[in-house]
Amino acid sequence: MRILFICTGNTCRSPMAEALIKHKYPQVEVQSAGIFAGENQRANHTAIEALQLEGIPIDHRSQPVTDKLLNWSDLVLTMTTKHKQSLILQYPKFQDKYFTFKEYVSEADKKVWQELKQAYADYEEKRSVYIQENQHKLDNQKLEWELNEFLRNDLDAIQKMEASLINYDISDPFGGDLEVYQKTLRELDKQVELLIKKIED
Repeated sequence: MRILFICTGNTCRSPMAEALIKHKYPQVEVQSAGIFAGENQRANHTAIEALQLEGIPIDHRSQPVTDKLLNWSDLVLTMTTKHKQSLILQYPKFQDKYFTFKEYVSEADKKVWQELKQAYADYEEKRSVYIQENQHKLDNQKLEWELNEFLRNDLDAIQKMEASLINYDISDPFGGDLEVYQKTLRELDKQVELLIKKIED
């Protein structure tokens, strides 16, 4: 099984998750990446310290999300709902692989996510059809305004569904002290234990 962990910059949460699973369950192949990651940066030094205090080795260089990585993975686990939504919008063809880490191990909210996926797809389709039909009739500003009016109800429905989701985010320790990183590490550790149990079942 190939797992890809995703966070924002690929220097804190996703490398910590990657290091944890490599340490506890080396049977799976695992990588991590970031939605806005630079290339080849080391993991955050406080994240490294928090892991080392638990005796967990880490040798990490950051990388951005790519088609190639998404293709490689069987399962893509994001640290937050926002990360998952970004992937759905930027790389829709892999969306069956996307779960927030907590959502994947907890099983709740499956129905709402299915409805949301459909709503995102419908929204994108309506949007592109409307643009195709009207782009030559209206100037850009008017098109943008009318498009927003046309899609307002769809957007409201999506926002209501998003608001009804349980908070599945792993807290972001960026900018915090060692204690903050240790708290995030404990949170990740709990999810990794649940993930291993799910894989073994």
